[in-house]
Amino acid sequence: MTPPVHDAAFARWLAARAGDELLALRAAGAAPAAGDKHAHDLLVTELARWRPADAVLSEEAVRDDVAARRSAQRVWIVDPLDGSREFGEPGRTDWAVHVALWTAAADGLVAGAVALPAQGRVLATDSPPPQPAAGAGLRIVVSRTRPPAFVAAVAGAVGAELVPMGSAGAKIAAVVTGEADAYLHAGGQYEWDSAAPVAVARATGLHASRVDGSTLVYNQADPRLPDLLVCRRELADRLLAAIAAEESR
Repeated sequence: MTPPVHDAAFARWLAARAGDELLALRAAGAAPAAGDKHAHDLLVTELARWRPADAVLSEEAVRDDVAARRSAQRVWIVDPLDGSREFGEPGRTDWAVHVALWTAAADGLVAGAVALPAQGRVLATDSPPPQPAAGAGLRIVVSRTRPPAFVAAVAGAVGAELVPMGSAGAKIAAVVTGEADAYLHAGGQYEWDSAAPVAVARATGLHASRVDGSTLVYNQADPRLPDLLVCRRELADRLLAAIAAEESR
């Protein structure tokens, strides 16, 4: 099958393809490690076929050629299976496939797609959903296994409910769709954890930054990008102030 030519539509197509195969593997009882490898192999194979001049940064790559990637004009940043733990737990739907494109021309992300296979949907920059309306109360999604130490105090300061969830892609997707108002993370992530969902969040009109309010920067020599805030724009100043106040204690 020939994929779409436009990068954003291609990202959607590629994430959906990997997601469909992961669903089949999961139904057959595959372990998360097998899912990670299979999805990685599919993504890099299709990128080599359809975007042969582009570099790739993948969580599952055996080797990252930093010099080649840093000098490339276009870099695909992918997480073949975000939420491996949740993929391995029957019935959980909070796992995802991330496909994003960074370009030197834009010095940033220009396309992205987050497939949520167990939820039957793909969120992508080629057709982002409208910015969600405010709900009755504030809901902040956080890691179900390693929430930031200060997050409870931040939630208390802004009167928010904490909602534990798996995959970073699933958490940001919840903000994109209005099921939550913000996602707050600190304590360890990499570019592939956030690139695709941040691209979609920004296309939706949401705020996305480091927890100190600084810009999220991708295609760096060291791919660690340890903290993140994604939220509705009108909440950004309030949440950043609460984070700063808590971290200054």
